[in-house]
Amino acid sequence: MQVYPTLIALLSFSLLCACSPEKRQSGHSTAGLSTNPVTSPLRLNQAQKSAIGRKIWQNESAGKISGLTHWNDGEEFPSLGIGHFIWYPEGFDGRWTETFPEFVRFASARGKRLPDVAYSVACPWNDKSAFKHDFNGSKLVELRRWLASNISIQTEFIAHKSRAALPSIMRAAPAMHRDRIQANYNKLATTSNGIYALVDYVNFKGDGTNPREQYKGEGWGLLWVLMEMRQAPAGQAAAREFAASAKRCLDRRVRNSPASRGEKRWTHGWHNRCDTYASPL
Repeated sequence: MQVYPTLIALLSFSLLCACSPEKRQSGHSTAGLSTNPVTSPLRLNQAQKSAIGRKIWQNESAGKISGLTHWNDGEEFPSLGIGHFIWYPEGFDGRWTETFPEFVRFASARGKRLPDVAYSVACPWNDKSAFKHDFNGSKLVELRRWLASNISIQTEFIAHKSRAALPSIMRAAPAMHRDRIQANYNKLATTSNGIYALVDYVNFKGDGTNPREQYKGEGWGLLWVLMEMRQAPAGQAAAREFAASAKRCLDRRVRNSPASRGEKRWTHGWHNRCDTYASPL
C-alpha cells in the first residue's frame, strides 16, 4: 500500500501503558514514519453486502424486526437498526461513540429520506420506560418499517465506518506496531468472513481509538484486536486468530469493567459473535 509522509501523533500514554511489557517501551520517534491517508482494501460487492447485512442483523437482534428499535437493560440510550446504532437522549454524554445521528446524515446524503423522528436533535425518549411505552406508537413503528426496508444503506454505512477506521487506527497505534496492524488487516481482507469480521467488529465494539472506550487504560476495539493477534498466515487462519484475539480482548474488558455494570453476563453472546468470524460466510 502506497503511503505519504505526514506528521503523526503517537498514542496517548494510557494506551502505551495498557500493552504488554514489550509494548510499553518508550522513546518512540515520529522521524521517518510513513503515515498518510491510509486506504482500506475493503470493497463490497452486492452479494457480500447482502450476506454481511443479514449476518449483522442476526448478530444484533436475531433478524427480528422488533429488534431494530431496542433499549438494552442497564443502558441509558436506545440502539437502532441492523447495527444497533446508538442514539443519546438530550443531556446524556456517554463513553460510547454515538452512531445513529451519523447514520442519518450518511443516508440522507445518499438521497434517503428517513421518518421525521430520525431528524430529531437528540433521541426523543429520555429513558427506557418512555421508549417501551411508545414502542407500538406511530413513531417507532414507522422507524422500524423504514429500517427493515433499507438494509443495504445500513450495511453501506457500517462498511464505510470500517473503511474509515483504518486511517484512524494507524494514526493512533504505537509506531512499533503499525506494520503488524496493517499486515493483520490485509490478511483478513483476503477472505469473505475476514471482510465480514472487519466490517462487523467496528460496528460491534468500535475502532479502538476512542480513549473513553477503555477500562483501566485498556481497550477492546479493532485497533486492540489487530494489535494483539498472534502470528497467522493470511486467509482462514488469520480469520480464526482474529476471532480468538477478539475474545481475549473482550474477556479483558469484562475483568477490567466496574462490577456494577455486570458485564460478565454478556460474555457468552460476545464469544458466539466472535466465533462467526472464524468460518466462511
